[in-house]
Amino acid sequence: MNIDQEAILRTFLDESEEHLGQMEEALIVLETRPEDEETLQLIFRVAHTLKGNASSLGFPRLAAFAHAMEDALHRLREHTIPVTADLVTLLLRAVDALRQMIPEAVSGIDEIRPAHQELLDAFTEAGKATAEPTGTAPGDRRDPRKPWGRRKEDLQAWKERGRSLRVDIEKLDRILDLTGEIAIARGRLRQMLEERMGRGAEEVLEAHLETDHLYLELQELVMKARMVPIGPTFRQYIRTVRDMAAATGKSVRLLIAGEDVEVDTRVIEHLRDPLTHMVRNAVDHGLESPAAREVQGKDPCGHITLKAFHEAGTIVIQVSDDGMGLNRGRILDRAKALGLLAEPDQATDAELFRLIFEPGFSTAETVTDRSGRGVGMDVVRRNIESLHGSVEIASQERKGATITIRLPLTLAIIEGFAVGVGDETYVIPLEAILECLELPADERSEGSGRGVINLRGEPLPYVRLRDLFGFAGAGAGRENIVVVRQGSRRAGIAVDRLYGASQAVIKPMAELFQGLPGIAGSTIIGNGRVALILDVPGLLREAVERGAQPEGSEEPLQPALP
Repeated sequence: MNIDQEAILRTFLDESEEHLGQMEEALIVLETRPEDEETLQLIFRVAHTLKGNASSLGFPRLAAFAHAMEDALHRLREHTIPVTADLVTLLLRAVDALRQMIPEAVSGIDEIRPAHQELLDAFTEAGKATAEPTGTAPGDRRDPRKPWGRRKEDLQAWKERGRSLRVDIEKLDRILDLTGEIAIARGRLRQMLEERMGRGAEEVLEAHLETDHLYLELQELVMKARMVPIGPTFRQYIRTVRDMAAATGKSVRLLIAGEDVEVDTRVIEHLRDPLTHMVRNAVDHGLESPAAREVQGKDPCGHITLKAFHEAGTIVIQVSDDGMGLNRGRILDRAKALGLLAEPDQATDAELFRLIFEPGFSTAETVTDRSGRGVGMDVVRRNIESLHGSVEIASQERKGATITIRLPLTLAIIEGFAVGVGDETYVIPLEAILECLELPADERSEGSGRGVINLRGEPLPYVRLRDLFGFAGAGAGRENIVVVRQGSRRAGIAVDRLYGASQAVIKPMAELFQGLPGIAGSTIIGNGRVALILDVPGLLREAVERGAQPEGSEEPLQPALP
């Protein structure tokens, strides 16, 4: 019998990570509900399964570590040792150790490191503790300040697992890539049919439309296969909140809403780091100490909420806290010191709060191992914008703050709007466009790369794409403005021509062209040529920075691709 050892090990890795996630969540629940036998049994079963799998695959040291953990859990089941915060912390550290040991064992390094041996010794010491006297009920020792809910129904999120089939993400990527190639070929075929067919073209086009229908159905099915619920990602932060609360001496509870909202698995991968920064900042900076909250008449236990929902073809993720909110005065003073705003005293809340995402911007009075170095929120913005999304902050003093992230449902295919500048075609994500209009004649002065027009009584700043990208030659006699938005900001992009909306299959940029300002990717349009996809947030930020310079002093961005 031929045995695919590599496939078995991959399955072991995947299942182990899922089991460890279950164990981590269950341990935190057990800390708040030490009398919950069902939760304790689940934790024990996971440890027993890990031990058995490690032993059967020939990893004796990994199996020995899991056995020591199982032994401590067995004592908990037998009520010979009590559930304490210290023991839960020890078990959580063991979960972290297993997350390190399992991949190492699979790669051929099955050993117990000194740090792991310390945990084994700690388990031995923990076994010497005594439990409550036999026959005494442990009582309901739930603590509403802990980072997980108090109701037993809350546990169903991780106790119930739906039926699923494991599929290699690379296979799904390839399937999606093929549907993208079909989309490109389909667009070219339609264009050729419309341009070259004469009499009888209606029947051919009708057959083509029927093929289109089948393709779109296939594409939708592939996209659904890549979608995963965001709940498991949100629940990973239960541990983060617990550890941060312990480190800062605060009482914090994590609330989760919209666990069933689905998003592309690639989006999930890029979302973890930004969410980690935001959750940690909410605990460290946003929430007050229990004593300070009591003085203000608040619940001593602070609340952080992770929420997800769909809105207009995008996924919206919000991280909220009920803490002190952003300190507007301190942000304003910092902005003045760094010279980040031309008229800081006239700045709106939205303009000030956006400075939080600038590199190196920090209002922390002291630097700790958790925060205060001015890194983190700029990483959040870069990561979100790399996903073609946007991020903004709303805050109320002493009531808390909310960070809102808007992301496309997928990173592979977008609805785009094609525009022309010179001989080049560019694609603007359709979800960023508000409207299109003709540029007023009095604004068509040569050499002016930016300006402001009156849009129904409101000023609308705009930039010329031709000037930003350094196009040579005279511009078009008639120009159009594409009004785009990023969060609460609006601006216009002046272009020569408007081609219309269509699906754009995002293609990776060659390494030479990666990181071009104002460019988010590329796609192939109906005539077979490459079109660049505009990075609206980056483009507007570049335009704002140029707006502070004297007219004519700007250098163009990277020239258009040939």
